[in-house]
Amino acid sequence: MKFTDVTPNLIVADIDRSLAFYRDVLGFSVVTSVPDAAPFAFVWMQRDGVSVFLNTVASVKDEQPALAARPIGGTATMFMIVEAETPAVGVDALFEQVKSKARVIMPLKTQFYGMREFGIEDPDGYVIYAAQRVAA
Repeated sequence: MKFTDVTPNLIVADIDRSLAFYRDVLGFSVVTSVPDAAPFAFVWMQRDGVSVFLNTVASVKDEQPALAARPIGGTATMFMIVEAETPAVGVDALFEQVKSKARVIMPLKTQFYGMREFGIEDPDGYVIYAAQRVAA
């Protein structure tokens, strides 16, 4: 047996707002939704093989009421690896694209462990880090 993927499955306060954020700020596309047309209960979004699931609170309330009752966002974070020829066309370019469209919680910087990265917050308080390796 082996694991092949992990996908953040986010409970969001306003699925249309979150869909717009992941689409317009980070460049994700809708793979599928439930139902097929708005108002949505669930949306699967993807960019370059990276997936994010969005769920309304109402969509989890019946089967998992304890989960639906938890605060949205909080301390949940996501860490995405960026691959590009150089940081200038990779993580630096991504930061330039998103910095005016999202709350920056960690400015772009090169870390001591060899990653160049930044952090932003989505509309529900989920923190998204984007990083590119710059040193071995």
